[in-house]
Amino acid sequence: MAFIIDILKGSVMGIANVIPGVSGGTMAVSMGIYDRLIHDVTHIIKEFKKSIVSLLPIGIGMMLGIVGLSRVIGLMYDKIPVQTNFLFIGLIVGGLPLILKEIKGVKPKFSHISAFAVFFALVVVLAILTGVTGTDADLSFGFLNVIKLILIGVVASATMVIPGVSGSMMLMLLGYYEPVISCINDTVDALKAFDIDGILKGCGVLIPFGIGVLVGIVAIAKLIEMLFEKFASVVYYAITGLITASPIAIIIIMMKQDNFPGWSTLAVLTGIIALAAGVAISVLLGGGSEKEKR
Repeated sequence: MAFIIDILKGSVMGIANVIPGVSGGTMAVSMGIYDRLIHDVTHIIKEFKKSIVSLLPIGIGMMLGIVGLSRVIGLMYDKIPVQTNFLFIGLIVGGLPLILKEIKGVKPKFSHISAFAVFFALVVVLAILTGVTGTDADLSFGFLNVIKLILIGVVASATMVIPGVSGSMMLMLLGYYEPVISCINDTVDALKAFDIDGILKGCGVLIPFGIGVLVGIVAIAKLIEMLFEKFASVVYYAITGLITASPIAIIIIMMKQDNFPGWSTLAVLTGIIALAAGVAISVLLGGGSEKEKR
């Protein structure tokens, strides 16, 4: 049962990672697995068997979310963007109590307030700057493009690990969001049709990008672990700033979209229902603070 629950949690993270403005790291916090993920990634050599057993179902879920459900979520964004965005806002809000438990009783200092304000502003500013999807990005196979894709993967995955910062949003700012998503979908179609040329073309993009993703996750996870060890309360305030800014960022990006339908009465009412469903799902999957689970 725990294996299936972890797959579901990984699926939520995977879906979040393909939605601009929604943070996979925030979803990890909301699902109550963020601390465990950081520990497993940074101790994968020392605790190989334990880490693999812990990471495997989450990894399977993330792949299912990214490959299998990204088209469903994309369709939802096209047809019911308000309700879909409110669903993700609910998922974020539902997980906020988990992180607030970590700073309960900690008297706010200037460093805490500064960390909260800086990272809150970072998410909002990124949302305001986001706009171009990068349909003209060059994904042709070549040495320079391979290096570029690895670096893009490093940057995107590093931001995926940080709660409140959207890896998809970062890909948008770098101009690689739509090309990478299209490449994933085209490669899946090629696999279904057993199109060798299409599969090789997709691998030429996704393999270097995937290498960069792995490098970025390991590097940023190690950095986050070091920061937790030395400046835990400051880091938790920074994460709180990132998470509380995420709903604002989602709304900003939502209102910038061409297919935004406006705030009709029906959209608002069904959006509130979707938000409540998101909160309920987050609370259900979260199931207690990370420290209590470890």
